[in-house]
Amino acid sequence: MPSPARNSATPSYEGRHSSFPPLSSMDGGRRAAAGGADSSPVAAPPHPAAPRNTPADVSSFIHTPFYCEENIYMLCKELTRVGVADPMGSDLYVVFISNEEKKIPLWHQKASNSDEGFICWDYHVICIQVKRNKGEIIDLVWDLDSDLPFPSPFNQYVSDAIRPLAFGDSIYRRLFRVVHAPLFLQSFASDRSHMKNPAGNWIQLPPNYDPIMAADGTANNLNEYIAMSVEDVGNLESMVNDVYSNKHGVVVNESILTRFFSQLPGLHP
Repeated sequence: MPSPARNSATPSYEGRHSSFPPLSSMDGGRRAAAGGADSSPVAAPPHPAAPRNTPADVSSFIHTPFYCEENIYMLCKELTRVGVADPMGSDLYVVFISNEEKKIPLWHQKASNSDEGFICWDYHVICIQVKRNKGEIIDLVWDLDSDLPFPSPFNQYVSDAIRPLAFGDSIYRRLFRVVHAPLFLQSFASDRSHMKNPAGNWIQLPPNYDPIMAADGTANNLNEYIAMSVEDVGNLESMVNDVYSNKHGVVVNESILTRFFSQLPGLHP
């Protein structure tokens, strides 16, 4: 995963270099896709602040730059260990963000030096904690690479970092593979081979712990989580149920992302 670009005109990706138009060009394309209509991102409604007893020190979590999938794996384990999440991680969901082109724009990313933290990754991984309190939705987003509050209220993160429908039906539309954390912690594996060049040298230095292996002995299945297309998006009602049985989760698009999480059962604080 090469270092991100230093300006918004030439952002790069976590796993590879690629050309990407300036943000102004993307705006123009978005307006064209929208048929001249207002292309402003859809704003999410106000969301309650994170609970006061939630840890906010990002430095207390393991973080290796450009290894977001492993960072989130370790974060889920730590949240369950310290009691911030359910002991089994039942209130946690790992979310891989990517698309067919592996070009996903995000904002408020620490790796960016551009305005509003704009960058384009080939994929990114976050954790969403689903919480309910007497019917009130207080979901949280844990993103170790974001400069937004840690954790962020779900609607704030969606509105500020994702900005759903900002790119209309273009190649930059984001898809979200949502995996229930208990399944992810059992099934995910990475031998980190995607971070080596053809000569076998590291593109970015790996974490200082052993590669993650799945419970069944699988050594590498990272691409099975990253690969996704619009054809993978299913019926909303079915996906709300299937997320608890499919080890690779379900794929949700931008237009139903918020509704999907609002329909998931949460653990009462």
